[in-house]
Amino acid sequence: MFIKTPKLTLFIFATVFFAYCSPKKDTEQPLVMVKQLLIKQTDSLDRGLNQLVAAAHAGDSNQLKMQFLKTRKLFKKLEWFCEYYAPGASREINGPPLVEVETEETKSFEPSGLQVIEEFVYPYIPAEHKNLERELASLRSSLRRFRVLVMETEMTEARVFDACKLEIFRIITTGITGFDTPLSYAGIDEAATSVKAAGQVLGLFGRNKDLSKIIAESVDYLKEHPDFNSFDRMEFIRDHANLITEGIVKWQKELNIKPLDTELALRRDATSLFGKDVFNINHFVNSTEAMPTPDKQALGKALFNDPIVSGSVRTCQSCHKPELAFTDGLAKSQALTSGKFVKRNAPTLLYAGLQNAQFYDMRFQTLENQAMDVIANKDEMHGSVEDAAKRLQKDEHYYTLFKKAFPAMETEIKPRFVMITLATYIRSLTPFNSRFDKYMRGDDKQMNQTELNGFNLFTGKAKCATCHFMPLFNGTAGPVFSNTEGEVIGTLKDPDAKNPAIDEDEGRYFWIKMDVLKYAFKTPTLRNIGKTAPYMHNGAYKTLKQVMDLYNKGGAAGMGIPLENQTLSGDPLNLSKKEISDIISFLKTLDDQ
Repeated sequence: MFIKTPKLTLFIFATVFFAYCSPKKDTEQPLVMVKQLLIKQTDSLDRGLNQLVAAAHAGDSNQLKMQFLKTRKLFKKLEWFCEYYAPGASREINGPPLVEVETEETKSFEPSGLQVIEEFVYPYIPAEHKNLERELASLRSSLRRFRVLVMETEMTEARVFDACKLEIFRIITTGITGFDTPLSYAGIDEAATSVKAAGQVLGLFGRNKDLSKIIAESVDYLKEHPDFNSFDRMEFIRDHANLITEGIVKWQKELNIKPLDTELALRRDATSLFGKDVFNINHFVNSTEAMPTPDKQALGKALFNDPIVSGSVRTCQSCHKPELAFTDGLAKSQALTSGKFVKRNAPTLLYAGLQNAQFYDMRFQTLENQAMDVIANKDEMHGSVEDAAKRLQKDEHYYTLFKKAFPAMETEIKPRFVMITLATYIRSLTPFNSRFDKYMRGDDKQMNQTELNGFNLFTGKAKCATCHFMPLFNGTAGPVFSNTEGEVIGTLKDPDAKNPAIDEDEGRYFWIKMDVLKYAFKTPTLRNIGKTAPYMHNGAYKTLKQVMDLYNKGGAAGMGIPLENQTLSGDPLNLSKKEISDIISFLKTLDDQ
């Protein structure tokens, strides 16, 4: 995965018997036991790393792989805590094996941790031994810092329950998809460890037979079906993972543990990642003044299709038509000048509010700035929000609506009010009513077996879900949803050309002159993809089959086109024609109805 646009950083066996079963009268006692368990597990991880270092010294490839997998599972016991309370340490210990970019400071940082080590183990190459030892030494330093965090962190009951629930969501979004095990394919086995670990923690708060049973059955299911490619992710999510998270929320209520005071990307009472109202849209808003209200939304909808905003015949809806999932069906939208076109394909606006970067090149974080930029663009509207505000000021009807939407407004419609209302309307475009959504909520009639096969391929062998994260199917990774990612895949100028070449649009590099960002583009949502052809930032891909062909071949690098900074694996996926067809069938279930 390619990193990132920063915003906020935040941060289960049930052994068949739950280790500590008796009810606790002292509310602090469970937290003390959780801390003791974490210290014990940290010690085990440290010993596991020592054994991994010893295996590396021995140079036996099989022994090295075996100990590496053991070490990873020791970390997975701690992942619920590490990701929640110490996300920085988690990146050091098990972050993506790609350069991390801080765009604000134009700095890049080399990756480290278990995923980097995996590349030296699968396969083990003796000539790379020194590099392996360097990474192991770095991991040891990270574990020392992590131990301090474990010792010093003050936990609360509500946050422990929240962390355990988010760990199950993490298993769904990244664990069983192979996000952090792309070479070892150990994600299913590791998921069993993570579920069991979170269950053990919850067991410290008392006995819950129902939750214990659900967790035990989930662990058994994962252990009985360890093969990565054949694993039925849909069955696991619907029949196991969803039941665990529902059980955690119910158990917390039964224990009278008050929910968190704060609410981040997910609603605090969310029992599933696939609920219609699971997301807290306010989390993605950057100011109190811009918080959504029905009046702002209604006003934004009216402005969206009114040329008063541009001062010409052009409206937002000129390029974002609701019947086409808010795209326009063109490779590149028509510019204001007759016969000319804008630089890129018009992306869907559906779910645009649930991401932390706007435009293909991610140049703005907020929808407010996106609206301002589009209005000012000489090829799109060639106006300004300042001029739009002046025109609206003179319109008695709109003036009344602005006064209603912004009660604190004195006499003047501010330019930012125009931006806020348009952004508020776009933020409302999150229907979550596709056939996929309905199936995930229990309606078995919504998806057929071909589509289910496609889902399992999408989240498994094809590795699509390691970049297009559920449930948004864009580059905003759960379960925290605090970063929106971009990728370098090597989009072709013409996918049908005999001598294919990379499209000349350099993406993020245009704004930030870092080589690692050359040809990097935001990972867009795949929701409503059946309505949004043609595809990619250049609109050169007329069909989903063409898109799948690019990925199946490993992007530009897999086709033999030099692209050193490609973040997509250059290895072919080896998908058959039927498998590709099944994936496309699944993708069409993401169309909102």
